[in-house]
Amino acid sequence: MKKIKNIIYLILSLIFLALGVIGIILPILPTVPFLLLTAFFASKGSPRFNNWFLNSKIYHKYFENFVNNKEMSLKSKLILLSIVSTMLFIAMWKVNNIYMSI
Repeated sequence: MKKIKNIIYLILSLIFLALGVIGIILPILPTVPFLLLTAFFASKGSPRFNNWFLNSKIYHKYFENFVNNKEMSLKSKLILLSIVSTMLFIAMWKVNNIYMSI
C-alpha cells in the first residue's frame, strides 16, 4: 500500500512539474504554485528527494527559518516585496490600456 501511495505522489509531482514548465511559457498558468506542489509531492513520494531538498542551499536560505519558527526575516520580506512591486510596475508600464494599468 505504501509503495502505491509513493507512486501516486511521484505521478502527481510529475504532473505539477509539467504544468509549472508550461506556466513558464504561458502567462495564463502560474508557475510557482505548481513548482511548490511538485516539491511537496516529490518529497512525500521519495525519501531520497526529501533528504536532498532538506540539505539544499535553497531550503536553508529561504525555507528553514519559516518552517522551524513560522517567521520571515525583514530582509527576506523586503526583497520579496521589492521584486513583486518591480514586476507589477513593469507590467503597468508596458500595458497601453489605462484600465488594465489601474
